[in-house]
This record gives sequence, C-alpha cells and structure tokens, in this order.
Amino acid sequence: MKYQKWHIGTAAGGDTALLREAGYPGLLATVLASRGITTAEAAAEALERETTLTLSPMLMRDMDKAVARIQRALANDETIAVFGDYDVDGITSTVLLLDYLKGCGAHCLRYIPRRIEDGYGLSRDAIAGLREQGATLMITVDCGITGNEEVDFAASIGMDVVITDHHECKEELPRAVAVVDPHRSDCPYPFKYLAGVGVALKLVLALGGPDRENALFARYCTLAAIGTIADVMRMEGENRTIVSCGLASLDHTDFVGIHALLKEAGLLGKPITSIQIGFVLSPRINAAGRMGAADLAADLLQETDPAKAEELARQLCDLNRERQAVEQAICADAIAQIEKLRPEDRNALVLSSEEWHQGVVGIVASRLSEKYAAPSFMIHLKDGSGKGSCRSYGGFNLFAALESCADLLDGFGGHELAAGFTIPEENIAAFRQRMNRCVKAASGGERAVSCLEVDAAISNPADMTLEQVDHLAQLEPYGSGNPRPVFALLGATVDSVQPVGQGRHLKLRLSKGSSQFDGIFFSVSPDTCPVAAGSRVDAAFYLQINEFRGNRTVQLQMVDIRPSLTVSTREDECLHLLERCLRGDRLLPKEAVHLLPSRSQCVQLWRALEHTVPQEGLTACYLPLLRELSARLEGADPFLRTAFCLEVFRERQLLTLRQEGDTISITLTGQGKHVRLEESGYLQGLHEVMQPKRGGDHHD
Repeated sequence: MKYQKWHIGTAAGGDTALLREAGYPGLLATVLASRGITTAEAAAEALERETTLTLSPMLMRDMDKAVARIQRALANDETIAVFGDYDVDGITSTVLLLDYLKGCGAHCLRYIPRRIEDGYGLSRDAIAGLREQGATLMITVDCGITGNEEVDFAASIGMDVVITDHHECKEELPRAVAVVDPHRSDCPYPFKYLAGVGVALKLVLALGGPDRENALFARYCTLAAIGTIADVMRMEGENRTIVSCGLASLDHTDFVGIHALLKEAGLLGKPITSIQIGFVLSPRINAAGRMGAADLAADLLQETDPAKAEELARQLCDLNRERQAVEQAICADAIAQIEKLRPEDRNALVLSSEEWHQGVVGIVASRLSEKYAAPSFMIHLKDGSGKGSCRSYGGFNLFAALESCADLLDGFGGHELAAGFTIPEENIAAFRQRMNRCVKAASGGERAVSCLEVDAAISNPADMTLEQVDHLAQLEPYGSGNPRPVFALLGATVDSVQPVGQGRHLKLRLSKGSSQFDGIFFSVSPDTCPVAAGSRVDAAFYLQINEFRGNRTVQLQMVDIRPSLTVSTREDECLHLLERCLRGDRLLPKEAVHLLPSRSQCVQLWRALEHTVPQEGLTACYLPLLRELSARLEGADPFLRTAFCLEVFRERQLLTLRQEGDTISITLTGQGKHVRLEESGYLQGLHEVMQPKRGGDHHD
C-alpha cells in the first residue's frame, strides 16, 4: 500500500441523477457530484474552457510602469537583459519574453542562473556582468521578488530593474522601477494563481496592446501552458484558459524546439494532455536546470532550425536519463537517513549530505513528502553552507514556516508548497528541531498519514466503457485544484500479475463480477506490492484508453492497491455466524461444526500470532489481518475459525482485542502461560449444540 488511508468520496445519488438527466454521462456526473458540483449550471461553469483571457493585464499593480519603462528602452535602442529562473516556469518565461522583445527589434541579453554555481534568484555578479555587456534595463521573470539588495546594487551601477514574479512577497518590496506580482498585498488583480510564465505573458500582452492581444496569446499560449503545468499552479480561472488553449495549439506552434522535444519523447502526432506535459515533457526541460545546464533547454526552445533543434532535444533527453539515475541514488541515501531518525524528528524530514547533487534534491524532497506524509527539507552541503529545497505535505505552509526560522537561515524564498533556502551547516540541527515543532503544532500534535483522495468507488464495473472514459476528457486540463479523477474497485480479484519493463512495473488483470480489466502499476515491483493471483483487493486507479494495433481498450492506471477492506459474500456469512454465536443465539449443529476449530488449528493460530504481533502490540486493518492469519491454518473453514479463535483467546485472557471501524488492535498477554482452552464458554457452548458430545477433542 502506498497510502495509509483512502478517503473515498460519496456523491448523493440524487445529485448524480440530476446531472445525468441534464445530459452529463454517468462517470463524469459521478465525479462532478463527488466534488460538490451538483447542478447543471455549476457543471457547465466548471467545464467551460475560455478561448481568450478576459482580465486586462493593466489591472496588475505597476504594470503601467513596467510597460512605460520597457517601451522607452525599445524606443531608445537600449540593451535589455532578461533574467530568468532555471526551472521550466523560468525557462519558458525567459524564452517567451525574449521572443517578443527580439520581434520588436530589441538588442537582448539572456541570463539564466546555473543552479549549482549561482543558486536561485538574483546575484550581484550576474547583474554586474550584464551591465558590463551594456544592459541598462533588466527584466526579471519568475524571480526577483525577494532580491531587495540586488536591485539596489543594480541601481547603483546604472541599471534599472523591472520585476515580474509570482512568488510570495516579503513585507518590504524591492525598490525597482516596477514590481509586477499578483501576490503584492496592494495588487488588485483578481486572479492570484498565475505562474511566472503567466505573469510574463501578461506583460507581453500589455506591451502589445489590446489590438494585438489575441494574436500574441495565440503565439505564446503553448509556452505559457508548459510552464503553468510544470509549476503545478491551480488549474482554474486564467490558468485553465492558458493551458486549454496551449494544448490545443501544441501541434501547430511556431516554436520548432517543442516539436523536436515531442518527437524525441515519442509524443509527436499523439493527443497531448496535461498529463503528458507534466510527466513527460516538463521533466526533460527541467532536467537541464537540475543538472546545471538550463541554457540547453532555453537554446532548444529558441532554436529556429529543425535539425539543430532535434540535436538539442536528444541532448536534453540524455541529460534527463542521467538525472533519473542520480535521483534514484539520492532517494535511497535519504531513505537510509530517515530510518535512523528518532520518531520525534520525523514530523519534518530535515536531511543533509555533501554527496547529493544540488539540482536533484528538490524532486527527491517531493517523493519523500508523499512517501512519509511529512514536509521534506533536502540540504546539499558544501564548504560549511547548505542549499536546501523543501516540499510541503498536507497543506503545511512552507513559506510561513521558513519565515519563522529566518534567524537560522541566510535566505529563503518560494511558495507555500515549495520553497528553497540557504543555511549555515551549524544551524541545521536547530532548524530540524524547530521545524519539527512547527509541523507538530500545525497538525495539533497528530502525525499526518498519507491519504489518497478517491473521487468515487465504482459499484457497477460495466459502467467503465470506452465511451464513458472518453467523456472524462471534458474535465481536462488537470492540475492543482482540478486533479485527475481517481476511481476505486472495492473487493476485486487479482486474476494475474506479472512484472514488466525489466521488473520496474507491474501488469495486472483484475475482475469483479463478470467484468475484467487490464491494469498497469508504474514504478512498482513485486517486492514493493506483494499481491498474488487470487487475492481479494481494493484497487484505486485512473481510467485511460490503451491503444494497441488499432484496438482501443479501457485500462486501469493503478494509483494504489491494498488488501480489500470489503467483505466477500462468504466472509460476510462467516462473520454473521460468528456474531450470532457471540451474542448467544441458538445455533444449528451444522453451524457449530463449522465454527469449532481443531486443536491443531488453535496451535497454528497462536504460533502465527506470536510471529505477527510484536511485543508492543499490533494495529492493523481487520479483514486483511484475518485473511493473512487464516492463510496459516490448515483444515476446514480457516477464515471463520480464525475469527472465532481470536474471541476464544480473548475470553481466556491470552490477548486483548480492540476494534474500531476497519481497524483492530491486538496485544498478546498469554505468552508463557498454560491455559485450558476447553474451559472457554464459547467452546463449551458449541459442544452442547453438537450432541452427543464428542470425546477426545481437547483444546489446550
């Protein structure tokens, strides 16, 4: 199980029915209703995809100042430097703005920091270098909002600065010519969730004016879509418009580098959704920045020669494969560190090493946060200083937490959910202690558990048809605030399971009732997901269409799989019989026969409990534990007799049992004791039913 808990949405049947009556297909209606969209009007609004941006860019604070200064620079033939960030958002922002400015005839310089050598954000050395090359105006994209000292330095050497950013602002803004950031407390712009590339796009639309807005949006929406998806921005409002239009324009974009990258990634000519952008295209662009070669990705996106673009795309994909290998090694080392941490130090995972690649620690932090249900802080150490990347979990506000630890840090910046910081090595221990206190206080002292949000359980598997799955595309584009729908089959049977992709993935076949489905579980091996043919499981998955040799079939892309928490018909009959026995209902002799365990079964179960239950006790899901224990019993009716024996052991004070919902807690108390089981009231009651009494069947 990847997740400790599943939260399965329950849409009111009436709400789903109303949406279906309004013409929305069954699965789509179920998802909408489970997300609180219960009327036809609300559904139409949620699914609407605008084709233009309706909010004027001039609503942003300081946009007028930014436009005026840039237009003056264009008129006076000044050298303009564009200073970006090394992630996908920053690279697409940089390329977008440069393309527009060069189209206006401007002489431009490009600067994207090297992640390892330069670190995040503005730097004096970079600014001085741009000034030496003649730049009198520097425009930042996707960075700069916390660069107060650097902006002052730029002014001191004769360079004006226009800041465009989308990160959280500190109380004091940089003293730039213009500071364009929707997160400014005094910014009236109603949509606050633009990516850095979204703000850069708005700047270009403002520069072009209302008459050119549609044409410029058509040219740049694909770049803006890639950056928006990669930065995991809320997929609503203007972001939904940007991404929808960008995806629609992908196959005919003027940026040949995008076509080359699609070809190299095996996506050219195929339908592209936000999923492919987020999991295939973006990691390849990001790999350049992570591995210290962000300029390679920018060169690719700016390239106009198809042959050169294809060569750059190959280099980028090679770099991504290198990044993957480095990531796996760092992740293994980080997990080893976590296993050595005290429990009180696991509310926030603060980890450090001199061996880690600085550019990859951020993505490892994301994986660790999900795996351990805790905010993660990965710190690369060098020469007594650490550069950290952190990722949130459970909505924990990283930016506010870093602010509370500012006295321990040399600097920090970012979002609520993802941020970066620098820290002296000697402060890491104090930082770990304080951050763990912050997380514990924010959670009310309770350890977070990893929770999977499931939109709905499918009651009738026959509903999962090609047509129904196709209709789910109306929910696109997916992203933060509009996640890809997750469905569940409860009480399914594993018909077959086999490793594929050199053992890195699992292919499964699941059935429920008369319906069968193929499933694929990526990045999961038989060792990490020990399910076997014949297992009764709950499966959580995305629904997708698999196309092979012209055939289209429904496929389950697995998100998680667990031993089923739902009873089969046979298990339900067994537990009902047990319940009747425990409350003293009159039983038939044949029912007592089914319940009565043999002496060897009692012994087998006790040995299984000694092997399974640690000294401090065990808390587990009730049904899966019963199934696991019953598999250790030989003879008839193992499931029923396991459940019954547990009650006998409890009655004879060999163990304690506490059941709450789906969970059972067991503590063994009878180890080393000699207890006569035949004195159990439950066993004696069964023998009384089975008249005449059978001799020679002793239980001890």
